[in-house]
Amino acid sequence: MGLRRGSTAAAAGLRRRRKKSGAGATGGTGNSISPNIVLVMSIGFIAFVAVLHVVGKLYLAPREAGRS
Repeated sequence: MGLRRGSTAAAAGLRRRRKKSGAGATGGTGNSISPNIVLVMSIGFIAFVAVLHVVGKLYLAPREAGRS
């Protein structure tokens, strides 16, 4: 009887573990984002930083080079 009780507990533990594995196993309950969206957002962020860099160089940099 003890062997049977232990095997059912082991089977229940395996069932619990099996449900947790796979996508979403990190415990997060939020929405998942497709890899294409992540790629577009990261390229957009890089472009935004590049535009800020250019704006900073053109308009916010001290204009000492043209003065004598």
